[in-house]
Amino acid sequence: MKKIILIILDGWGHSDFGDPPHPGNAIELASVPRFRRLYAEGPRVRLACSGGDVGLPDGQMGNSEVGHLNLGAGRIVYQDIARVDRAVADGTLAESLGLSAILERLDASGGTLHLVGLLSDGGVHSHVRHFEAVLDALPRELPVHVHCITDGRDTSPTGGAGFVERMHTLCDARAATRIATVTGRYFAMDRDRRWERTRAAYACIVEGRSDAAEADARFLETRYAAGVTDEFVPPTVIGEAGARGIRGGDAVLLMNFRADRMRQFTEALVMPGFDAFPREGEAPGDVVSLTRYDPAFPVRVAFPPKDIPDCLSEVVAEAELGQLKVAETEKYAHVTYFFNGGNEEPFPGEDRALIPSPKVATYDLQPEMSAAGVCDAVLRGLRGGEHHFILVNFANPDMVGHTGSIPAAVEAVETVDECLGRILDEVDASGGEWAALVTADHGNAEKMLDAEGNVHTAHTTEPVDLIVFDPASPPRRLAESGRLADVAPTVLGLMGIARPPAMTGDDLVRREPGPGEGGKR
Repeated sequence: MKKIILIILDGWGHSDFGDPPHPGNAIELASVPRFRRLYAEGPRVRLACSGGDVGLPDGQMGNSEVGHLNLGAGRIVYQDIARVDRAVADGTLAESLGLSAILERLDASGGTLHLVGLLSDGGVHSHVRHFEAVLDALPRELPVHVHCITDGRDTSPTGGAGFVERMHTLCDARAATRIATVTGRYFAMDRDRRWERTRAAYACIVEGRSDAAEADARFLETRYAAGVTDEFVPPTVIGEAGARGIRGGDAVLLMNFRADRMRQFTEALVMPGFDAFPREGEAPGDVVSLTRYDPAFPVRVAFPPKDIPDCLSEVVAEAELGQLKVAETEKYAHVTYFFNGGNEEPFPGEDRALIPSPKVATYDLQPEMSAAGVCDAVLRGLRGGEHHFILVNFANPDMVGHTGSIPAAVEAVETVDECLGRILDEVDASGGEWAALVTADHGNAEKMLDAEGNVHTAHTTEPVDLIVFDPASPPRRLAESGRLADVAPTVLGLMGIARPPAMTGDDLVRREPGPGEGGKR
């Protein structure tokens, strides 16, 4: 049985390697001899990784969560943003959120409803149209405080002022709706246990205190002039509404539909016995999250997760084969929870290696991140004899690409290319025991300048490449095109494991038909 390593170069979108290279394409600007050789020699196919091809609205860029769900599931997984959009369109959003019960309790307590989430149209973690839909469903006289988390990664670094102005207009049309706080996602949406960041956001949003305070939410232009972009806006209390904080008789709607970057804040908000930092004030009486952030959280979930049976990891486990998942902290949830179809616990025979991400403010300060440690763990797995399938994620192109620093992104890409070479050399040395599939979950590092030459920090809608490296076997012919959902069936096909019916993606390897098989794929 062929053993397979699936290598995810996170944020490494398709590049044509033109001459001269595009000035905003960190992949073309970098020295990546091993990837260029692989790209030139290996059978490859472009994979769609955005919009309807991954269960998102048409034209919506992909992201790491969506990408790994589709990669592991072997079928198109319709995403939470689309589920919420459908509820808005068919008028069932209020029912899903349980707004009637919330309003009854707020009427009895005299409390305030708080909306907390990323105010952005990036569509990766949230969408501003969902804020607007919730406000449309609420009585105009209801006291509502909006806590705006500014983006700057999945949108323009200075796009937050426009979203805040848009929210300000909505507030002006309502008798008792106010913007209460503004906080950059760097603080409110940390996922790497940097609790000092979460504490600053919590103090602002929940306790009503911050080092910065403004009388009006429309202050971001002054921050931009000082060189502070949306991602890094310090937690800021806005007027009396912000100073009030969140109280015991209040209700909170957590507006992000993506879980990973809301877990820390939510843990601080709702978990009894939380001890990462001291908390003051009362816990809110009612908390609802759009989606499930963590099964342990005592909150109501508006859109519970749907089961994804027979994902790649489960099929490998049912074949009683060992598997290994390797990533550094920033992408660990993606190779485990998301790739496994939303299952937190490992399957039988599944080992995991978590390599700590470096503790730096932004990854342009350390573009190599923890790639060397990730690579070392993979090499141990390839040599160990215990695993038939290995999944590894290299976070650098995505995480450094988000900083907007092209020189740092070039260094990040070169670091990953060196690691890729070490892994492919080990695969080659296995004498045919192992083969590698190299791909990505979405684009980023290939477009770091927009059409006007401005810094571009968001993901892209570019396709990604899937390249097969199997030097011990004859060159393989691949399909002309594919999508991320086709990767899992391709892995199973190469391993010689039957694909379950729930996996509706295609095996992208085109095998020559045997006698009497005609055109059978």
